[in-house]
Amino acid sequence: MKKLRLYILAIITLLALALAVPGAIWAETVPDGPDVSPDVSPDVSPDVSNVTKNANGPEGAERMGDEYRNVYPVKEKKLADLLKWRRQRRKLDLPPVESYSFEAASNDPAFLRANRDVGTFTWIGHATALVQINGVNILTDPHFSVRSSPVQWNGPKRSMPPGLSMDELPEIDIVILSHDHYDSLDSGSISALAKRKGGDRTLFAVPLGLGRWFKDRGAVNIVEFDWWQSYQYEGLYGEAEVIAVPAQHWSKRYPLFKNRTLWAGWVIKVGDFTFYFTGDSGYSPLFKNIGERYGPMDLSAIPIGAYEPRWFMSESHMNPEEAIKVHKDVRSRQSIAVHWGTFILTDEPLDEPPVRLREALKIEGISESDFMVLKHGETVLIKNTKPGTQITR
Repeated sequence: MKKLRLYILAIITLLALALAVPGAIWAETVPDGPDVSPDVSPDVSPDVSNVTKNANGPEGAERMGDEYRNVYPVKEKKLADLLKWRRQRRKLDLPPVESYSFEAASNDPAFLRANRDVGTFTWIGHATALVQINGVNILTDPHFSVRSSPVQWNGPKRSMPPGLSMDELPEIDIVILSHDHYDSLDSGSISALAKRKGGDRTLFAVPLGLGRWFKDRGAVNIVEFDWWQSYQYEGLYGEAEVIAVPAQHWSKRYPLFKNRTLWAGWVIKVGDFTFYFTGDSGYSPLFKNIGERYGPMDLSAIPIGAYEPRWFMSESHMNPEEAIKVHKDVRSRQSIAVHWGTFILTDEPLDEPPVRLREALKIEGISESDFMVLKHGETVLIKNTKPGTQITR
């Protein structure tokens, strides 16, 4: 009965907000109807015998009551702040998503499906990327639906189709999920991944509290992580160490249940190659700490979009100039920009982030080949030649 009441409340609230909320609120805070899972008890039984606290890491995430907390204090946004943003947004002449025209890259899905030998990075769109390292296929924040929303009839719509379709993906060994907002955690995409050939072998690496949600969508091999926890993945084609690291963000898929599940970035070590996925995050000193513990990173995927207005977004989303600071803090040999150009979530033009990034790189004296902006669907090759990584188009 309690769950039924919550479900009804979610539907009523959803209908009330459907035509009123900005894109970022659709993506991050609206109720998700049938997806509502406020009980954060994991209720899963994965093999966690290989999950350990990293010897170099401090204690995990702190909680205050039922809510997880960021490493560094952030100012909580109130309803009044949201309403202020809404009023300001009405005065802006924001172009619709249909007005944008991005050039899509051609790629080779047949090669990617068969590939277990060549290192590659393919930007699929927003925070979704396929990373192939030493035989291990990794997928970040999988999102293949048309809208970043709990429903597909309203909410932020894609500017571009995914750079690879679900059918074009190779068998996925590891899925890493940063947090529960709709632009990162998409119900239809997770269900489809779980049903694919080899989906029962796919490791779904998720922050604390999300295990049951994944299980309800058909995932089998689920491991929940606290910050600084590591897991030794052993697959058919390779091995990897998967480590959850802090990010500065928050979680909410239902209005009454904020921060009940954790958020995280990810460090994945495959052989002598280290890949870093920051997840959604505001800029903070934690990146220097991550860099000291696990850097230098061979390759990092760093968000550059969804940052305006700064008074509202700065603590949870970095801008391009701050993304460069992250690149430097984690001592990334090369980085690739993600989390831009796909969904209109905030107030900056959808095509502004790469322009600002290139301008800031020039000021910092950093080559554009060291912090790359890819086209939707573009694949770049990774050559792991220590002591430096080379990425080539």
